[in-house]
Amino acid sequence: MTADRLTNSNIRVGIDAMGFSGAQCYINMVDLATARGVDPAKFIVGIGQKQMSVATPCEDTVSMAALAGRKALEAFDIDPSEIGTLIIGTETGIDHSKPATAYVHELLGLPSNCRQFETKHACYGATAALTSAADWISSGRARGRKALIIASDIARYGINTPGEPTQGAGAVAMVVSENPRLFELDMQCVGDYSSQVMDFWRPLYSKYAFADGHYSIECYLEALAHSLKDAQSVSEDLSLFKPENLAACFYHVPFVKMARKAHTCFLEQHIDRKLDLKDITDKEMFTKSYGELTAPWLSINAQVGNIYTGSLFLSMIDFVSQNNRELENRNISIFSYGSGCGASFMLARVVEGAMDYAQALDPRADLEKRRKLTIEEYEKIVALAEDIDMNDGLAPDPARWSLKGNIFYLGTHNHSRQYGPQSMRGQLQRAG
Repeated sequence: MTADRLTNSNIRVGIDAMGFSGAQCYINMVDLATARGVDPAKFIVGIGQKQMSVATPCEDTVSMAALAGRKALEAFDIDPSEIGTLIIGTETGIDHSKPATAYVHELLGLPSNCRQFETKHACYGATAALTSAADWISSGRARGRKALIIASDIARYGINTPGEPTQGAGAVAMVVSENPRLFELDMQCVGDYSSQVMDFWRPLYSKYAFADGHYSIECYLEALAHSLKDAQSVSEDLSLFKPENLAACFYHVPFVKMARKAHTCFLEQHIDRKLDLKDITDKEMFTKSYGELTAPWLSINAQVGNIYTGSLFLSMIDFVSQNNRELENRNISIFSYGSGCGASFMLARVVEGAMDYAQALDPRADLEKRRKLTIEEYEKIVALAEDIDMNDGLAPDPARWSLKGNIFYLGTHNHSRQYGPQSMRGQLQRAG
Protein backbone atom coordinates (compact mmCIF):
# COMPACT_ATOMS: atom_id res chain seq x y z
CA MET A 1 0.00 0.00 0.00
CA THR A 2 2.80 2.39 0.84
CA ALA A 3 4.44 1.84 -2.55
CA ASP A 4 1.14 2.56 -4.30
CA ARG A 5 0.74 5.77 -2.41
CA LEU A 6 4.25 6.94 -3.22
CA THR A 7 3.66 6.49 -6.91
CA ASN A 8 0.11 7.84 -7.00
CA SER A 9 0.08 11.38 -8.39
CA ASN A 10 -3.72 11.42 -8.55
CA ILE A 11 -4.34 11.80 -4.84
CA ARG A 12 -6.93 14.51 -4.22
CA VAL A 13 -5.64 16.71 -1.43
CA GLY A 14 -6.87 19.95 0.06
CA ILE A 15 -8.61 21.72 2.91
CA ASP A 16 -11.04 19.35 4.61
CA ALA A 17 -12.04 21.52 7.60
CA MET A 18 -11.59 25.05 8.93
CA GLY A 19 -12.19 26.99 12.12
CA PHE A 20 -11.64 30.55 13.35
CA SER A 21 -10.98 31.89 16.82
CA GLY A 22 -10.39 35.57 17.38
CA ALA A 23 -9.72 37.88 20.29
CA GLN A 24 -12.80 38.43 22.45
CA CYS A 25 -12.52 42.23 22.56
CA TYR A 26 -12.50 44.89 19.85
CA ILE A 27 -12.51 48.61 19.22
CA ASN A 28 -14.56 50.57 16.71
CA MET A 29 -12.46 52.31 14.06
CA VAL A 30 -14.56 55.47 14.30
CA ASP A 31 -13.68 55.66 18.00
CA LEU A 32 -9.99 55.16 17.22
CA ALA A 33 -10.02 57.81 14.51
CA THR A 34 -11.76 60.29 16.82
CA ALA A 35 -9.23 59.63 19.58
CA ARG A 36 -6.36 60.17 17.16
CA GLY A 37 -7.87 63.34 15.70
CA VAL A 38 -8.26 62.06 12.15
CA ASP A 39 -11.22 61.81 9.80
CA PRO A 40 -12.92 58.40 10.36
CA ALA A 41 -13.09 58.01 6.58
CA LYS A 42 -9.30 57.54 6.62
CA PHE A 43 -9.83 54.20 8.37
CA ILE A 44 -13.30 53.19 7.16
CA VAL A 45 -12.81 54.08 3.49
CA GLY A 46 -9.07 54.61 3.14
CA ILE A 47 -8.01 51.18 4.41
CA GLY A 48 -11.43 49.53 4.53
CA GLN A 49 -11.54 48.62 8.23
CA LYS A 50 -14.64 48.92 10.45
CA GLN A 51 -13.47 47.23 13.65
CA MET A 52 -10.23 45.87 15.06
CA SER A 53 -9.85 42.85 17.34
CA VAL A 54 -7.71 43.48 20.41
CA ALA A 55 -5.97 40.60 22.18
CA THR A 56 -6.01 40.88 25.96
CA PRO A 57 -2.94 39.67 27.93
CA CYS A 58 -4.75 36.33 28.39
CA GLU A 59 -4.90 35.68 24.63
CA ASP A 60 -1.75 34.78 22.72
CA THR A 61 -0.59 32.74 19.72
CA VAL A 62 -1.06 29.44 21.57
CA SER A 63 -4.47 30.06 23.16
CA MET A 64 -6.04 31.32 19.93
CA ALA A 65 -4.46 28.51 17.90
CA ALA A 66 -5.72 25.84 20.28
CA LEU A 67 -9.25 27.25 20.23
CA ALA A 68 -9.29 27.50 16.43
CA GLY A 69 -7.95 23.96 16.13
CA ARG A 70 -10.58 22.63 18.49
CA LYS A 71 -13.34 24.35 16.50
CA ALA A 72 -12.14 22.84 13.22
CA LEU A 73 -11.91 19.33 14.65
CA GLU A 74 -15.28 19.44 16.42
CA ALA A 75 -17.26 21.17 13.67
CA PHE A 76 -16.12 18.63 11.08
CA ASP A 77 -16.23 15.59 13.38
CA ILE A 78 -12.50 14.82 13.19
CA ASP A 79 -10.95 12.78 16.00
CA PRO A 80 -7.60 14.12 17.28
CA SER A 81 -6.13 10.65 16.71
CA GLU A 82 -6.48 11.24 12.95
CA ILE A 83 -3.95 14.10 13.00
CA GLY A 84 -0.42 13.07 11.99
CA THR A 85 1.10 16.52 11.48
CA LEU A 86 0.57 19.80 13.33
CA ILE A 87 2.11 23.00 11.95
CA ILE A 88 1.55 26.54 13.19
CA GLY A 89 2.42 29.39 10.86
CA THR A 90 3.07 32.54 12.88
CA GLU A 91 5.22 35.63 13.10
CA THR A 92 4.10 36.21 16.70
CA GLY A 93 6.43 33.68 18.30
CA ILE A 94 6.25 32.91 22.03
CA ASP A 95 9.75 31.43 22.34
CA HIS A 96 13.02 31.63 20.39
CA SER A 97 13.40 27.84 20.56
CA LYS A 98 10.24 26.02 21.62
CA PRO A 99 7.49 26.08 18.98
CA ALA A 100 3.93 27.11 19.79
CA THR A 101 2.88 23.69 18.45
CA ALA A 102 4.32 21.96 21.53
CA TYR A 103 1.70 23.61 23.72
CA VAL A 104 -1.14 23.25 21.20
CA HIS A 105 -0.30 19.57 20.68
CA GLU A 106 -0.90 19.01 24.40
CA LEU A 107 -3.96 21.24 24.70
CA LEU A 108 -5.71 19.44 21.83
CA GLY A 109 -4.72 15.96 22.98
CA LEU A 110 -3.03 15.00 19.71
CA PRO A 111 -1.26 11.61 19.47
CA SER A 112 2.41 11.22 20.36
CA ASN A 113 3.31 10.06 16.84
CA CYS A 114 2.03 13.37 15.43
CA ARG A 115 5.00 15.43 14.25
CA GLN A 116 4.75 19.12 15.12
CA PHE A 117 6.70 22.26 14.27
CA GLU A 118 6.37 25.98 13.59
CA THR A 119 6.92 27.89 10.34
CA LYS A 120 7.92 31.53 10.10
CA HIS A 121 8.02 33.84 7.10
CA ALA A 122 6.01 36.91 8.06
CA CYS A 123 2.44 36.50 6.69
CA TYR A 124 3.46 33.61 4.40
CA GLY A 125 4.17 31.07 7.16
CA ALA A 126 0.77 29.35 7.17
CA THR A 127 0.77 28.97 3.38
CA ALA A 128 4.21 27.35 3.57
CA ALA A 129 2.72 25.00 6.15
CA LEU A 130 -0.32 24.30 3.95
CA THR A 131 1.68 23.33 0.88
CA SER A 132 4.14 21.30 2.98
CA ALA A 133 1.24 19.36 4.48
CA ALA A 134 -0.25 18.76 1.02
CA ASP A 135 3.11 17.45 -0.20
CA TRP A 136 3.36 15.22 2.91
CA ILE A 137 0.00 13.66 2.10
CA SER A 138 0.64 13.36 -1.64
CA SER A 139 3.96 11.58 -1.01
CA GLY A 140 2.27 8.80 0.95
CA ARG A 141 4.05 9.62 4.21
CA ALA A 142 0.75 10.51 5.90
CA ARG A 143 -0.42 6.87 5.92
CA GLY A 144 -4.04 8.01 5.67
CA ARG A 145 -3.74 10.60 8.44
CA LYS A 146 -4.54 14.31 8.23
CA ALA A 147 -2.57 17.49 8.94
CA LEU A 148 -3.72 20.34 11.17
CA ILE A 149 -2.42 23.70 9.98
CA ILE A 150 -3.03 26.78 12.14
CA ALA A 151 -2.34 30.40 11.27
CA SER A 152 -2.20 32.33 14.55
CA ASP A 153 -1.02 35.90 15.03
CA ILE A 154 -1.37 39.20 16.85
CA ALA A 155 -0.57 42.24 14.72
CA ARG A 156 0.89 44.94 16.97
CA TYR A 157 2.34 48.28 15.91
CA GLY A 158 1.85 50.45 18.98
CA ILE A 159 -0.26 53.42 19.96
CA ASN A 160 -0.28 56.44 17.66
CA THR A 161 1.89 54.74 15.02
CA PRO A 162 1.07 54.70 11.29
CA GLY A 163 0.33 50.99 11.54
CA GLU A 164 -2.03 51.27 14.53
CA PRO A 165 -5.28 50.99 12.50
CA THR A 166 -3.97 47.84 10.75
CA GLN A 167 -3.70 45.74 13.90
CA GLY A 168 -5.76 42.69 14.81
CA ALA A 169 -5.66 39.25 16.41
CA GLY A 170 -6.95 35.80 15.54
CA ALA A 171 -6.27 32.26 14.37
CA VAL A 172 -7.53 30.17 11.45
CA ALA A 173 -7.19 26.38 11.63
CA MET A 174 -7.26 24.13 8.56
CA VAL A 175 -7.30 20.35 8.37
CA VAL A 176 -5.55 19.10 5.23
CA SER A 177 -6.43 15.64 3.96
CA GLU A 178 -7.18 13.38 1.05
CA ASN A 179 -10.67 13.77 -0.42
CA PRO A 180 -11.22 17.20 1.19
CA ARG A 181 -14.70 18.57 1.89
CA LEU A 182 -14.03 22.27 1.25
CA PHE A 183 -11.22 23.09 -1.21
CA GLU A 184 -9.20 20.74 -3.43
CA LEU A 185 -5.75 22.19 -4.15
CA ASP A 186 -4.21 21.99 -7.61
CA MET A 187 -0.69 21.04 -6.55
CA GLN A 188 0.46 20.71 -10.17
CA CYS A 189 0.52 24.45 -10.79
CA VAL A 190 1.71 26.31 -7.72
CA GLY A 191 3.81 29.37 -8.50
CA ASP A 192 6.44 30.75 -6.12
CA TYR A 193 8.50 33.91 -5.71
CA SER A 194 11.19 34.98 -3.25
CA SER A 195 13.35 38.07 -2.83
CA GLN A 196 15.36 39.62 0.02
CA VAL A 197 13.66 42.97 0.69
CA MET A 198 13.38 45.17 3.78
CA ASP A 199 9.71 46.06 3.57
CA PHE A 200 8.66 44.77 7.00
CA TRP A 201 10.62 43.10 9.82
CA ARG A 202 10.84 42.81 13.62
CA PRO A 203 14.32 42.63 15.17
CA LEU A 204 14.93 40.45 18.21
CA TYR A 205 15.17 43.51 20.43
CA SER A 206 11.78 44.97 19.45
CA LYS A 207 8.23 43.98 20.41
CA TYR A 208 6.94 45.98 17.46
CA ALA A 209 7.62 45.59 13.76
CA PHE A 210 9.33 48.07 11.49
CA ALA A 211 7.72 48.69 8.13
CA ASP A 212 8.13 50.72 4.97
CA GLY A 213 4.45 50.77 4.08
CA HIS A 214 4.53 52.09 0.51
CA TYR A 215 7.52 49.94 -0.39
CA SER A 216 5.83 46.87 1.10
CA ILE A 217 2.82 47.40 -1.18
CA GLU A 218 5.18 47.54 -4.17
CA CYS A 219 6.88 44.32 -3.05
CA TYR A 220 3.50 42.63 -2.55
CA LEU A 221 2.31 43.49 -6.06
CA GLU A 222 5.61 42.50 -7.66
CA ALA A 223 5.46 39.14 -5.87
CA LEU A 224 1.89 38.64 -7.10
CA ALA A 225 2.89 39.24 -10.72
CA HIS A 226 5.93 36.93 -10.53
CA SER A 227 4.26 34.06 -8.64
CA LEU A 228 1.29 34.16 -11.05
CA LYS A 229 3.63 33.87 -14.02
CA ASP A 230 5.46 31.00 -12.34
CA ALA A 231 2.18 29.14 -11.77
CA GLN A 232 1.15 29.71 -15.38
CA SER A 233 4.51 28.39 -16.61
CA VAL A 234 3.78 24.91 -15.23
CA SER A 235 0.10 24.77 -16.15
CA GLU A 236 -1.18 22.91 -19.18
CA ASP A 237 -4.28 25.11 -19.41
CA LEU A 238 -3.76 28.88 -19.08
CA SER A 239 -7.49 29.48 -19.42
CA LEU A 240 -7.85 28.27 -15.83
CA PHE A 241 -6.27 31.52 -14.63
CA LYS A 242 -8.61 33.84 -16.51
CA PRO A 243 -10.76 35.94 -14.14
CA GLU A 244 -13.93 35.05 -16.05
CA ASN A 245 -13.30 31.36 -15.32
CA LEU A 246 -12.89 31.81 -11.56
CA ALA A 247 -15.51 31.79 -8.82
CA ALA A 248 -13.39 33.88 -6.44
CA CYS A 249 -9.96 35.46 -6.08
CA PHE A 250 -8.43 35.42 -2.60
CA TYR A 251 -5.46 37.54 -1.53
CA HIS A 252 -3.45 38.23 1.58
CA VAL A 253 -5.36 41.00 3.40
CA PRO A 254 -3.21 43.09 5.79
CA PHE A 255 -5.99 45.65 5.40
CA VAL A 256 -9.13 45.33 3.30
CA LYS A 257 -8.17 47.97 0.72
CA MET A 258 -5.05 45.93 -0.15
CA ALA A 259 -7.26 43.30 -1.80
CA ARG A 260 -8.45 45.97 -4.22
CA LYS A 261 -4.86 46.81 -5.17
CA ALA A 262 -4.08 43.11 -5.54
CA HIS A 263 -7.03 42.42 -7.82
CA THR A 264 -6.07 45.40 -9.97
CA CYS A 265 -2.62 43.86 -10.41
CA PHE A 266 -4.14 40.45 -11.18
CA LEU A 267 -6.33 41.89 -13.92
CA GLU A 268 -3.42 43.84 -15.38
CA GLN A 269 -1.46 40.62 -15.81
CA HIS A 270 -4.25 39.29 -18.03
CA ILE A 271 -4.72 42.37 -20.22
CA ASP A 272 -0.95 43.03 -20.26
CA ARG A 273 -1.27 46.73 -19.50
CA LYS A 274 -2.04 49.14 -16.67
CA LEU A 275 -5.69 49.74 -15.87
CA ASP A 276 -6.85 53.32 -16.17
CA LEU A 277 -9.69 53.60 -13.65
CA LYS A 278 -10.52 57.07 -14.99
CA ASP A 279 -11.45 55.40 -18.27
CA ILE A 280 -15.11 54.34 -18.23
CA THR A 281 -14.49 50.96 -19.88
CA ASP A 282 -11.60 50.05 -17.60
CA LYS A 283 -13.47 51.23 -14.53
CA GLU A 284 -16.56 49.19 -15.39
CA MET A 285 -14.46 46.09 -16.07
CA PHE A 286 -12.62 46.40 -12.77
CA THR A 287 -15.71 47.22 -10.71
CA LYS A 288 -17.57 44.19 -12.05
CA SER A 289 -14.66 41.79 -11.60
CA TYR A 290 -13.67 43.00 -8.13
CA GLY A 291 -17.30 43.15 -7.04
CA GLU A 292 -17.91 39.54 -8.06
CA LEU A 293 -14.59 37.81 -7.28
CA THR A 294 -13.04 39.51 -4.26
CA ALA A 295 -15.08 42.18 -2.46
CA PRO A 296 -17.88 39.85 -1.21
CA TRP A 297 -15.46 37.82 0.93
CA LEU A 298 -13.89 40.68 2.93
CA SER A 299 -16.60 41.47 5.46
CA ILE A 300 -15.07 39.42 8.28
CA ASN A 301 -11.60 40.84 7.63
CA ALA A 302 -13.13 44.31 8.02
CA GLN A 303 -14.39 43.37 11.49
CA VAL A 304 -11.33 41.46 12.73
CA GLY A 305 -8.42 43.44 11.27
CA ASN A 306 -5.00 42.15 10.32
CA ILE A 307 -4.21 38.66 11.56
CA TYR A 308 -1.03 38.28 9.51
CA THR A 309 -0.74 34.59 8.46
CA GLY A 310 -4.47 33.97 8.77
CA SER A 311 -5.82 36.98 6.87
CA LEU A 312 -5.98 35.19 3.52
CA PHE A 313 -7.75 32.16 4.98
CA LEU A 314 -10.24 34.28 6.92
CA SER A 315 -11.55 35.45 3.53
CA MET A 316 -11.97 31.81 2.50
CA ILE A 317 -14.02 31.16 5.65
CA ASP A 318 -16.16 34.17 4.72
CA PHE A 319 -16.63 32.66 1.24
CA VAL A 320 -17.98 29.33 2.53
CA SER A 321 -20.07 30.90 5.29
CA GLN A 322 -22.09 32.86 2.72
CA ASN A 323 -23.48 29.57 1.35
CA ASN A 324 -23.33 30.31 -2.40
CA ARG A 325 -23.99 26.80 -3.69
CA GLU A 326 -23.77 27.88 -7.32
CA LEU A 327 -20.03 28.44 -6.75
CA GLU A 328 -19.35 24.79 -5.91
CA ASN A 329 -17.33 22.77 -8.43
CA ARG A 330 -15.66 25.95 -9.66
CA ASN A 331 -12.06 27.12 -9.47
CA ILE A 332 -10.67 29.83 -7.19
CA SER A 333 -7.29 31.55 -7.07
CA ILE A 334 -5.24 31.97 -3.89
CA PHE A 335 -2.36 34.42 -3.43
CA SER A 336 -0.24 34.51 -0.29
CA TYR A 337 2.43 37.11 0.48
CA GLY A 338 4.90 37.36 3.33
CA SER A 339 7.21 40.34 3.71
CA GLY A 340 10.87 39.79 3.39
CA CYS A 341 9.69 38.32 0.98
CA GLY A 342 8.06 35.04 -0.09
CA ALA A 343 4.88 34.41 -2.05
CA SER A 344 2.81 31.70 -3.72
CA PHE A 345 -0.02 31.74 -6.24
CA MET A 346 -2.18 28.66 -6.66
CA LEU A 347 -5.52 27.40 -7.89
CA ALA A 348 -8.06 25.30 -6.04
CA ARG A 349 -11.52 23.88 -6.68
CA VAL A 350 -14.53 24.46 -4.44
CA VAL A 351 -15.65 20.93 -3.58
CA GLU A 352 -19.25 19.94 -4.24
CA GLY A 353 -21.03 20.04 -0.89
CA ALA A 354 -18.62 22.57 0.64
CA MET A 355 -21.47 24.96 1.37
CA ASP A 356 -23.07 22.32 3.62
CA TYR A 357 -20.61 23.61 6.23
CA ALA A 358 -21.57 27.28 5.91
CA GLN A 359 -23.24 27.46 9.31
CA ALA A 360 -20.51 25.49 11.05
CA LEU A 361 -17.89 27.89 9.71
CA ASP A 362 -19.69 31.22 10.09
CA PRO A 363 -17.96 33.20 12.89
CA ARG A 364 -20.37 36.15 12.87
CA ALA A 365 -22.27 35.04 15.99
CA ASP A 366 -19.01 34.89 17.94
CA LEU A 367 -17.94 38.28 16.58
CA GLU A 368 -21.19 39.80 17.82
CA LYS A 369 -20.44 38.49 21.32
CA ARG A 370 -17.13 40.32 21.54
CA ARG A 371 -16.75 43.03 24.17
CA LYS A 372 -16.41 46.54 22.79
CA LEU A 373 -13.54 48.39 24.45
CA THR A 374 -13.24 52.07 25.05
CA ILE A 375 -10.06 53.60 23.69
CA GLU A 376 -8.86 54.03 27.27
CA GLU A 377 -9.36 50.30 27.94
CA TYR A 378 -7.60 49.43 24.68
CA GLU A 379 -4.61 51.59 25.58
CA LYS A 380 -4.44 49.97 29.02
CA ILE A 381 -4.30 46.53 27.40
CA VAL A 382 -1.49 47.69 25.12
CA ALA A 383 0.44 48.89 28.19
CA LEU A 384 -0.09 45.59 30.02
CA ALA A 385 1.14 43.64 26.99
CA GLU A 386 4.55 45.27 27.35
CA ASP A 387 5.39 43.20 30.44
CA ILE A 388 3.04 40.23 30.26
CA ASP A 389 5.78 37.83 29.13
CA MET A 390 8.13 38.73 31.99
CA ASN A 391 9.01 35.86 34.30
CA ASP A 392 6.95 35.70 37.52
CA GLY A 393 5.17 38.92 36.62
CA LEU A 394 1.52 39.67 37.20
CA ALA A 395 -0.70 36.80 36.06
CA PRO A 396 -3.34 38.00 33.59
CA ASP A 397 -6.90 37.49 34.80
CA PRO A 398 -9.51 36.43 32.16
CA ALA A 399 -12.33 37.71 34.40
CA ARG A 400 -10.95 41.23 34.19
CA TRP A 401 -12.11 41.42 30.57
CA SER A 402 -15.11 39.06 30.97
CA LEU A 403 -13.50 36.44 28.73
CA LYS A 404 -15.30 33.16 28.04
CA GLY A 405 -13.73 29.74 27.46
CA ASN A 406 -11.19 27.49 29.09
CA ILE A 407 -7.89 28.06 27.29
CA PHE A 408 -5.98 31.16 28.32
CA TYR A 409 -2.39 32.33 28.67
CA LEU A 410 -1.90 32.64 32.43
CA GLY A 411 1.53 34.21 32.56
CA THR A 412 5.08 32.90 32.88
CA HIS A 413 6.10 31.21 36.13
CA ASN A 414 9.57 29.82 36.80
CA HIS A 415 10.44 30.68 33.17
CA SER A 416 7.65 28.42 31.89
CA ARG A 417 4.53 29.64 30.10
CA GLN A 418 1.28 28.57 31.74
CA TYR A 419 -1.94 27.70 29.90
CA GLY A 420 -5.33 26.53 31.04
CA PRO A 421 -8.65 27.67 32.50
CA GLN A 422 -8.96 30.53 34.96
CA SER A 423 -9.08 28.09 37.89
CA MET A 424 -5.39 27.29 37.36
CA ARG A 425 -4.32 30.82 38.28
CA GLY A 426 -3.86 29.98 41.98
CA GLN A 427 -0.21 29.07 41.44
CA LEU A 428 0.50 32.51 39.97
CA GLN A 429 0.29 36.06 41.24
CA ARG A 430 -3.12 37.64 40.76
CA ALA A 431 -3.22 40.79 38.65
CA GLY A 432 -4.47 43.97 40.29
